[in-house]
Amino acid sequence: MLFLIGMGPGGRAHMTQRALEALAASDVIVGYSLYIELLGDLVAGKEVVSTGMTQEIERCRAAVDLAVQGRAVSVVSTGDPGVYGMAGLTLELLAEADPQGRVPVEVVPGVSAVHAAASRLGAPLMTDFAVVSLSDLLTPWETIRARLAAAASADFVVALYNPRSRKRRRHLEEACEILLEHRPAETPAGVVRNALRRGEEVLLTTLAQVPSAPVDMMSVVIVGNRSTRRLGGWIVTPRGYPLSEE
Repeated sequence: MLFLIGMGPGGRAHMTQRALEALAASDVIVGYSLYIELLGDLVAGKEVVSTGMTQEIERCRAAVDLAVQGRAVSVVSTGDPGVYGMAGLTLELLAEADPQGRVPVEVVPGVSAVHAAASRLGAPLMTDFAVVSLSDLLTPWETIRARLAAAASADFVVALYNPRSRKRRRHLEEACEILLEHRPAETPAGVVRNALRRGEEVLLTTLAQVPSAPVDMMSVVIVGNRSTRRLGGWIVTPRGYPLSEE
């Protein structure tokens, strides 16, 4: 059995009941070292396969090999396993190792980072939105730029994953420049670091001010569309309901 589990932000409080059940039913838990640490006592008594950053292929292949051998294996991802998580890669590797489809698989959804961040900002995702990762490790930067331009021109609310790292200092500025071509500088924006985790930080700001905000790889940036508003301490993108009575 192979479980592809979304841990949400990582703590038990925001993990689904099904995720907890799948972890309990597993012999082996496979994940990035930080994710294993976030699970705490949920891995007690389990065999653990843990690797560092950039070793995703190695740990997913190990999980597949164990599952093919008949072990009950959980591959954990923060957020949702199918949203920049390990579900896709694991299924690709499983298709090679088990072409007959003998290993049963369950994808267990989780609270994604964009939804966790949005919950701390109010209701910025009430209408159509796009999620774009600014990491060009696996996707060419020109492709990312094209996707940003398309989302900006279509007036999507835009959420940015992996907005800034030690090596990628300019990508966030370029992303904001693209968005500024299609919406005002004062467009409401928010930065949430460690959403729903220890050390959480929430900043309400504007599109023009995002590049100077304290942003790193643990942050999600959400930029509103042309209808997004600041309502007190919240960011809201109206759904379009008529509020006045005729």
